[in-house]
Amino acid sequence: MIKLKTIFSRNYCTSSIKEVLTLNTIGQKVKTKGWVKNVRSMKEHLFADINDGSTGENLQIVCSKSDKERVGFGSSIEIKGVTGLTPKGKLEVITEELKLIGKCPLDGKYPYVARQTFAPEYIRENLHFRSRVSSFNAMIRCRHHLTNIINNYLYNNGFIQVNTPIITGNDCEGAGEIFMVKPESEDLLKSMKRNENEKSEDIFFDHKVFLTVSGQLHLESMAHGLSKVYTFGPTFRAENSKSPIHLSEFYMLELEQSFVTTLDDVIDTLTKMFKTVTNEFLEKSSNEVVIINKSNKEFKLESHFDWVEKEFPVMTFQEAFSLIDKNKDKFTKPPNILAGISKEQEHFLADYCQGPCFVIDWPKDQKSFYMRQKKENPEIVEAFDFIVPRIGEVAGGSVREDEFETLRAKIPNEEALNWYLDLRKYGGVTTGGFGLGFERYLQFLTNITSIKDVIPFPRWPHNCSM
Repeated sequence: MIKLKTIFSRNYCTSSIKEVLTLNTIGQKVKTKGWVKNVRSMKEHLFADINDGSTGENLQIVCSKSDKERVGFGSSIEIKGVTGLTPKGKLEVITEELKLIGKCPLDGKYPYVARQTFAPEYIRENLHFRSRVSSFNAMIRCRHHLTNIINNYLYNNGFIQVNTPIITGNDCEGAGEIFMVKPESEDLLKSMKRNENEKSEDIFFDHKVFLTVSGQLHLESMAHGLSKVYTFGPTFRAENSKSPIHLSEFYMLELEQSFVTTLDDVIDTLTKMFKTVTNEFLEKSSNEVVIINKSNKEFKLESHFDWVEKEFPVMTFQEAFSLIDKNKDKFTKPPNILAGISKEQEHFLADYCQGPCFVIDWPKDQKSFYMRQKKENPEIVEAFDFIVPRIGEVAGGSVREDEFETLRAKIPNEEALNWYLDLRKYGGVTTGGFGLGFERYLQFLTNITSIKDVIPFPRWPHNCSM
């Protein structure tokens, strides 16, 4: 047990609950606020656990039974008191003043009760109260930590952050999974209309525009002058999927680097970032990950992250598919090389490799137009999928096509993307990069089953509440 110093201060020190719990003194006067998580009544006193979201650990307070009406589950309170020790040697606060800030009536309409665990699906039904749930509260702190770690890592490694547009005229991936943007106001559209045949979706910007599916093409233009750039922001996909790894709105981390020569350069950049960021995340957020998995008796923190120090295997698409085909009896649907690698097959590959792995050198027809064709075999592009256990693909990357005429022959809309061709025409260099699904990465690190539970306000087909 750590020996605590005893002091007697005159003034109350205003602190968060995290700050109070890190005090190494008893007899310290403190003032703090939070929500009541639990109340226990003993012979002469009430014992309550309070939390303000700054930490996953609750602070125990000791108060008078006369405070019973003010110390109710879910209510917000302010306390002034003196730090002391519980019989087990943990810090607590003996209250001297207690103020009710906001009462929480337990009339059956508030969705939670004390000392109960609720299923993620139930918690998801009340998005406005999710931050009151300890596990979700911990996940948001994980998200906050991971965001900062990524930004700091890229800053320290010479990458410049670029805010790419959310409204764009291109469908970067070419899959047609896009949301169109146009003004709601018919009066505005009528006032801007130039002729009777003009379509409403063409009026405001003179052509159709969409919510971005990727900032990559814009990022490439920035890389052709800044060399190492990244963007980290929301992207949108109009997919009719309710799977545990799909959202209609999610965050993407996208990197682009100039003067790239091989796909190995891009793989090396991702591998170093993924391992370094994960190790720092583990240092800062291991307590939160444990809280998130508290109800999972099989979860072990050490084994969950045992892949970090391993080498990530790299296999070609042909090698991966041959392995899948040899084990075709393990899949619900027979493998089809023309259909690529399914989610079920991705899980098999990650399990086979006992951790993350790369699948490289994909058939041209299964990947996007901007990926560079191999000189020795133009039917293959220098691209990869990065696959992790339980999730499947978490990132995809490539060397970008640098031959002007080759790109021109593949580009889906030369008129709209003429500027993209110009990058190869005027001082062009080879670039390479990748996009990493932030929520899928966080889902993998925290062992959360559904991607809908690693973002504060999830959007998916038929669901856009709040």
